[in-house]
Amino acid sequence: MPQFIQQVLQLKMLHINKNNKIEKPIIKVMKVIVLLCFISCTCFCFPILGTNNFLYMYCLQSPSAFRKKWDVFVVSPSDNAYYRWLFVIATAVLYNWFLVVARACFDKLQVGNYICWLVLDYLSDTVYIMDTCVRLRTGFLEQGLLVKDHAKLRDSYVRTLQFKLDVVSILPTDLAYISTGIHTPQLRFNRLLRFPRMFEFFDRTETRTNYPNIFRICNLVLYILVIIHWNACIYYAISKSLGLGSDTWVFPNISKPEYSSLTRTYVYCLYWSTLTLTTIGEMPAPVRDEEYLFVVFDFLVGVLIFATIVGNVGSMIANMNATRAEFQARIDAIKHYMHFRKVSKELETRVIKWFDYLWTNKKAVDEQEVLKNLPNKLRAEIAINVHLETLKKVRIFQDCEAGLLVELVLKLRPQVFSPGDYICRKGDIGKEMYIIKEGKLAVVADDGVTQYALLTAGSCFGEISILNIKGSKMGNRRTANIRSLGYSDLFCLSKDDLMEAVTEYPDAKTVLEERGREILLKEGLLDENAESGGLQKEDTEEKVERLESSLDTLQTRFARLLNEYTHTQQRLKQRITLLERQHNQTDCGAEANEDVDEWVVSSAVGEKKISSYSPSTA
Repeated sequence: MPQFIQQVLQLKMLHINKNNKIEKPIIKVMKVIVLLCFISCTCFCFPILGTNNFLYMYCLQSPSAFRKKWDVFVVSPSDNAYYRWLFVIATAVLYNWFLVVARACFDKLQVGNYICWLVLDYLSDTVYIMDTCVRLRTGFLEQGLLVKDHAKLRDSYVRTLQFKLDVVSILPTDLAYISTGIHTPQLRFNRLLRFPRMFEFFDRTETRTNYPNIFRICNLVLYILVIIHWNACIYYAISKSLGLGSDTWVFPNISKPEYSSLTRTYVYCLYWSTLTLTTIGEMPAPVRDEEYLFVVFDFLVGVLIFATIVGNVGSMIANMNATRAEFQARIDAIKHYMHFRKVSKELETRVIKWFDYLWTNKKAVDEQEVLKNLPNKLRAEIAINVHLETLKKVRIFQDCEAGLLVELVLKLRPQVFSPGDYICRKGDIGKEMYIIKEGKLAVVADDGVTQYALLTAGSCFGEISILNIKGSKMGNRRTANIRSLGYSDLFCLSKDDLMEAVTEYPDAKTVLEERGREILLKEGLLDENAESGGLQKEDTEEKVERLESSLDTLQTRFARLLNEYTHTQQRLKQRITLLERQHNQTDCGAEANEDVDEWVVSSAVGEKKISSYSPSTA
């Protein structure tokens, strides 16, 4: 071990009290502290500096299972263990933020419990050192994949500002206790620089919690308390430097009984800090220039910081009420419409009660609107997690292909019915099937009062009528009246959505029809003769498919004819343009010949006149 460390560990005097006696327990504690600081610094350095230190060589000479695991150990930032570790390091940072500053200003707090503070201080230092090691092995995502290369992790961490702050925060400044004494906790102010880890814990908690707005408000309250606490400590420190009780502005003299206790001292300073930072004032006016400057600075801090904080709190509260405000706007619009159309009071009351039920039971959220920003894969997984077990309870969907069930769960739509609402009536054409999530439904007679059966959560109805099974005595019509006894939450699957889903699964479609026939046969609602006769006739769906095929053929032929027509038209236009150009050139040539003939004639006439001219004539 290096010589200077041995010399430090062999110190005989670290702190001398008023009687010049060595405090032996403190000496032992400080020896352990110095050793921990040295080992921690070495442990921190060897992953970065490489193999040029004795601890690394010792680890290589004494391999163990722990060492083998450590060589491949990488922490994933998304793991719960990493989040719990952030909680531990955030607790250590908050301890230093509150108590180290308070102990540096309030002497009674430091002197009265210094053994306890030593234990807590070096426990937090141990957490800091472990956090540095964890940070060196914390992976990060690169193109969506977790990087596990230790060299890359180390280099990425070393290049960050957080690395520099972490290095400063674990420097063993406590070694200065040797010369200044143990009651100087301000030497540990470098421990306050580990705050990025605390902020990271807050950010991850905000994304994990189900109540992010409440957590943000609590977070702001914590920041306010920290600012007020620090300001109270600074006020007491300034009062000590100027002299306690020296004027009306500083803290009163602690010789007075009412101000002698530590609790009263801290509460008084906290009260003064709160009044000053909130710009309420009503405290004794400053007397000295230093006091005026400090109060002015406090007022500026209070105006800037607290205005920002209050503004953030206001926006958070507005965000918390945004959903309620939007829902209330919908209710107001419905009320205005019903009043404008003179809807009866009874119906208006039912509508209002329905809205109240939606809000009270937190069913006012539009699921499709909430999930629209998610990719299809995640949306499908959420739908499977929420609806798949419910869909498996339907008789005709039991043992169906997993792919078909996934398609169907994406098409389920929640619906809420009020007390007395008819979900379906006897004889209606079945276009949907329903699965009961919550509530009770009754199968009633035509009078709406006599009950034949009771349907509860997990039951389903209407699945046979949407399959168009040949031979069904009821066809695709409803066979009973079903009425809601109270507020009922149902999942609805339409016939169009079902047919769209089974188009890609023809085998599943056949299985569904066979299972539907079995259910109808069991209940005596299947006409086997009509079914066999119907098999000789073309199914409506087959006709539609043939018509679609014919339509596709006609569209193809029409497109081909249109293309030929367009091509022929272009050729005709080009031919006409060429003929016009040739015709224009012919006309131009004829005109040129006529001009030449006229010029020749005129020239001959001119020569004749010249030849007939003589001086006698002149």
